[in-house]
Amino acid sequence: MNPILAPVASASLIRGEVAGLPGYDPGADPDEVAALSGSGRVIKLSNNENPYGTSPAVDEAVRASLAGGVSRYPDPTGKRLAEAVGTSLNVPAERVVLGNGSENILELLCRAVLDPGDLVVTQAPGFSLHETFPRVMGARVRKVPVTAGFGFDADAWRDALAAGPKLVFLANPCNPTGATLTAGELERVVAATPESALLVLDEAYGEFARADPEYPDGLKALRALDRPWIVLRTFSKAYGLAGFRVGYGIASDTALIQALDRVRTPYNVNRPAQDAAVAALGDRAHLAETVRLTALEIARVTGRLRDAGLRVAPSATNFLFIDTGRRSDRVAHELHRAGIIVKAWREPGYETYIRASLSTPEDNDIFVGCLTEICAKDTT
Repeated sequence: MNPILAPVASASLIRGEVAGLPGYDPGADPDEVAALSGSGRVIKLSNNENPYGTSPAVDEAVRASLAGGVSRYPDPTGKRLAEAVGTSLNVPAERVVLGNGSENILELLCRAVLDPGDLVVTQAPGFSLHETFPRVMGARVRKVPVTAGFGFDADAWRDALAAGPKLVFLANPCNPTGATLTAGELERVVAATPESALLVLDEAYGEFARADPEYPDGLKALRALDRPWIVLRTFSKAYGLAGFRVGYGIASDTALIQALDRVRTPYNVNRPAQDAAVAALGDRAHLAETVRLTALEIARVTGRLRDAGLRVAPSATNFLFIDTGRRSDRVAHELHRAGIIVKAWREPGYETYIRASLSTPEDNDIFVGCLTEICAKDTT
């Protein structure tokens, strides 16, 4: 018989900054939703995943990678992938950093740059880790809200940046709204950001937005600046590699890359993931088709939801931010009963919103039908 373990007062050991953090919300568990709905089919729209899958070249690359065995550590520098990224973007590989998803690089930036009490400026509503990682380091976070129409508030950004942040997180497109900044708006942020601050441009959904000629290429906009910056991108979204967790950053200088290397784990991107990313990067046709199909569904589903009387933020991504007009957690639960998983947004001021990534047309039609039915009968 195993001895009974005495209770341990570990709570007293936890840093105050950590104890007060909310847990990351990945969305409901598919197995639990399947049990609740009584259906063998679950439509998962909570994590902005790619329903069109990966390039066939990825399957081949992964098979070849696994055939080589998994008993050896991967290349800690990810040289082959860094060189492929550098070649595709015309930047030196020495200015590319790899991460276990782009949020891993967000964490590394906070660990490398922030001291307790430093100020970080970001967006609201926004990606939760843009706030969580700075708070882990004891930094202060100021969030700049969007306008009533989900647009860029130039005056609010100018005021926030005048407060002297050390780190600025700017997502373009924005998660969760899906909205984008124009070239002029991006220029205003850059001009207002103190040169002593690190400007982080998070373009996790940029591949979807680049079909719009008004969408600015962040790397092109920043690369000539004589100030610290980094552009973050990922293979998890448009490339369909969410399960492999591969992100990357392109930095203003090698000193920033070297600092990130000092605080990251040595083997933070495994070998099959590196090989998969190289293959995905090389199949431009598959990426283009994914972007095309996604744009068609975004327009179609947005139209149907608006026709049903729901407010939907304009989106240049693969997800929609929808005002249900009622408590989002209640709406999400009702959708769970129908076998559909979305993310109920809980950020202050947006508690009636859900975020839903898009799936196949068939799944999207089921989602639209269920959501509009729920919102039509629920007036609380």
